[in-house]
Amino acid sequence: MLQRTAQQPMPTPADLAQGHRRVWIVLAAVSALILTGLLYSAGIYGRSVALEALESQGRTDANLKIALLRAVLERPRALPLLLADDQQVRDALASVDDQPVRVLDRKLESLVSGTNASVLYVIDRHGVAIASSNWQDPLSFVGNDYSFRDYFRRAMTDGTAEHFALGNKSNRPGLYISRRVGDAKSPIGVVVVKMEFDQLEADWRETARPAYVTDERGVVLVTSIPSWRFMTDAPLSRQELTAIRASLQFGDAPLAPLPITSMTALNAETSILRAVLPGTNASEFLRLKAPVPSTPWLLNYLVPTEAAVATTIREDRFIALATVLPILALAAFLLRRRHVSAMELAVGRVAREELERRVLERTDDLTRARDRLEAEMSGHRSTEAKLQVVQQELVQANRLAILGQVAAGVAHEINQPVATIRAYADNAQIFLERQQVGPVKDNLGLIAALTERIGTITEELKAFARKGRTSPVPVDVRSIIEGAVVLLRSRFAGRLDALAIDLPPKGLMVMGTRVRLEQVLINLFQNALEALEGRDDARVEVSVRETAREVAIRIADNGPGIAPEILGSLFTPFNTSKPGGLGLGLVISKDIAADFGGRIDVDSGETGTRFTLHLLKAPS
Repeated sequence: MLQRTAQQPMPTPADLAQGHRRVWIVLAAVSALILTGLLYSAGIYGRSVALEALESQGRTDANLKIALLRAVLERPRALPLLLADDQQVRDALASVDDQPVRVLDRKLESLVSGTNASVLYVIDRHGVAIASSNWQDPLSFVGNDYSFRDYFRRAMTDGTAEHFALGNKSNRPGLYISRRVGDAKSPIGVVVVKMEFDQLEADWRETARPAYVTDERGVVLVTSIPSWRFMTDAPLSRQELTAIRASLQFGDAPLAPLPITSMTALNAETSILRAVLPGTNASEFLRLKAPVPSTPWLLNYLVPTEAAVATTIREDRFIALATVLPILALAAFLLRRRHVSAMELAVGRVAREELERRVLERTDDLTRARDRLEAEMSGHRSTEAKLQVVQQELVQANRLAILGQVAAGVAHEINQPVATIRAYADNAQIFLERQQVGPVKDNLGLIAALTERIGTITEELKAFARKGRTSPVPVDVRSIIEGAVVLLRSRFAGRLDALAIDLPPKGLMVMGTRVRLEQVLINLFQNALEALEGRDDARVEVSVRETAREVAIRIADNGPGIAPEILGSLFTPFNTSKPGGLGLGLVISKDIAADFGGRIDVDSGETGTRFTLHLLKAPS
């Protein structure tokens, strides 16, 4: 190689400078193309990553909103079902006197005050309301003709109906749930409950992310943006408009399409659209659709994308530039160095061979060093990017898990007291009919105690929302076990014989609060009894063991055990094997035990499952 170089004419410094300028022009052009393509690719990739993250977060938020909507729907649905078989309702529909009707008015008024329902009323077989919970209001429903209403006609023919409409008397939208009184051959009337969603819509507005519910025709029923109510997801046909206006379902609402200017579908349930919110310009949103169980409705949840997409694109482009620019700078440095070396070779012809050798060796060293540096930089960047993604996902998952537990925890905490109150109330009604005043007084006293318990639960949950958990105090173990059994009696009547409880002596104290520790035991007892449902040899053994520092309460059943795939994530939120469960009972119980310095252990096999609640002993 040195011999061939020596035989060739040496280039002059002018030739070297001209060739160097050409190389710099090519390098600048290639660098511009690389940077342009890199920024464009980073923008596409950043937008895709941002949309995927928003969709994942939005899907979790949408599922939570659906859970809250179902909780609001389920409670009033039981009223028509119970009242349809109520004797006072039948007497009022069959009587020509006013006295049974007035008695029914007062009963409906007392029932509606304890639920989320707006109004509860009874319609005779001709469609005229004879009794209503608002019988004393100026806008009372009593005497109004509702025979044209779809919920009345369908209830008379099908037995039950649900219909969302604008009230023709109150002019307020709501869901009407109706049930026929009497059989299909000889119906005597219909019981109707109307529920409104003002509080739910107010809660949705606090998140600052639009959410709305549409029916099967795409009409907006429930929405966090009041001006969107009774607008449509898509233009309705002339026949649909005519039918809706004839039924007076939505009054004189224009039923205009929503202010959505464009839309790109990503999949069947997700799309990108531009919408105009009240008081703002058109913005881009990610719309998520999800069906609302037990209804023909769809929940639409809009997640703003512009800020998140812009932030992600900016970050990805910065990372791309921080990666490529040093490489281009290194390439420019090498080119410059080679030019200087060539110029030095041209000036120092005598030392040409030696200088060429050194330049070639140095260039080879630099090339290898560059390759090693690029490989190390690439590995560091990949690791750093993965760590950032994992960290962001963990932070977001933790926030959503806490939000889901707190939001669903309220319903879960008061579920047992409410069910027990209902059972005592039903028993009191039966004792009243039998004119047994003594048991009625006992039941009313128990109901008052359970009402105080619900108040205590809500006060503790409000204290949690403000400054943290309730401070533990000494609690008697025997009293919390007995209290939990009392609250379970209404749901598991006739099955509590399976409980074999070895009660500890009075005075064995642990640190906690009675209401929250009772809730833990209720969850553990309930899980054990539900696992044994249908077994003739069902048995749940409850025992208490005391050590120097703690008290262990063991609940062991002889059920089939917990499946391994469920056992591994037993204390994960929303993980459940029950068809109607939320998967929060054990999560909340574990958190309560941890708050008081305790823990919950579980051991399961083919012969049964054993939960052990460890609590700190109260100082003597």
